[in-house]
Amino acid sequence: MTGKVTSTEVARRAGVSQSAVSRVFTPGASASKATQEKVRKAAAELGYRPNVLARAMVSGKSRIIGLVVAYLENHFYPEALEKLSNALQARGYHVLIFMADNTEANIDHVFEEILDYQVDGIITASVSVSSDLAQRCRGVNVPIVFFNRTQEGHGFSAVTSNNHAGGRRVAEFLIAGGHQRIAFIAGWEGASTQRDREAGFRAALAQAGRGLHAREVGNFVMEEARAAARRMFDRSDRPDAVFVANDHMTFGVIDVLRSELGLGVPEDVSVVGYDDVPPAAWAAYDLTTVRQRANLMVEHTVEILLDQIANPDAPVQVKAIEAPLIVRGSARIPKGWIR
Repeated sequence: MTGKVTSTEVARRAGVSQSAVSRVFTPGASASKATQEKVRKAAAELGYRPNVLARAMVSGKSRIIGLVVAYLENHFYPEALEKLSNALQARGYHVLIFMADNTEANIDHVFEEILDYQVDGIITASVSVSSDLAQRCRGVNVPIVFFNRTQEGHGFSAVTSNNHAGGRRVAEFLIAGGHQRIAFIAGWEGASTQRDREAGFRAALAQAGRGLHAREVGNFVMEEARAAARRMFDRSDRPDAVFVANDHMTFGVIDVLRSELGLGVPEDVSVVGYDDVPPAAWAAYDLTTVRQRANLMVEHTVEILLDQIANPDAPVQVKAIEAPLIVRGSARIPKGWIR
């Protein structure tokens, strides 16, 4: 057969109505198993493919979700984006991934491009949105859900781990381990994740009558975290424990401590990270870290976004998923601590 095959031709061969063909190829629509089998068999024989763009023009829904991410160097984001993509595709949505840095001009450009695709919704992974962009998305009824980031003042839903509680757990663990000179290497200070992790960490230290022995900034960049570790530990009163604001930076910090400064981890310095990305469990790092429960974070993000697509008046939701401390061998384990 030559030329473009139509749904009418598929319906004729399958012996069903054209609306039945439409239902079979519409995600979420109802069609019996027998009808689905007949229609898909006929479509395969004729080489038919549904016209997604035409359907979007009729329905007003593209069934496309834009995923915006700032960087992929951190192992947490490729894994999370894969889970988000799979979850959305299982619900009948197509996914477009856009890269953006955290400069306002770049983000504005990326969002202009996203909106040109007539997306039904947007998920931003560690990307900030200006007030103007927020207003524009709201004006065209495109909901946004922040993933692993919150942003005050714009009224958008967000899903994170409970960063404040995670930071508290790290401080309590290090204090229980008998450490006296506890330090912190921060991430990018414009990120809510960084601020909340440090706030929880400092709050638990203060509750125990303690303060930070030293602080440096790594901006969630491995090479900057390496430089921060050199400044922090190449001194006589070096810390005996350090909490690093994410695992990606922590791996660089451990490499500097061991390979450049000749320090033992955890013999000389206890090191704790945040995320629990796959390399954290490697024998080379054996990293004690706070686990971001990506599966639960993805599940809540998808449910919130699809609810807001279906119900534009749905209330804003901010979810903070509990984040357990995973104890391995990079930090001194307090006596009696159950791993």
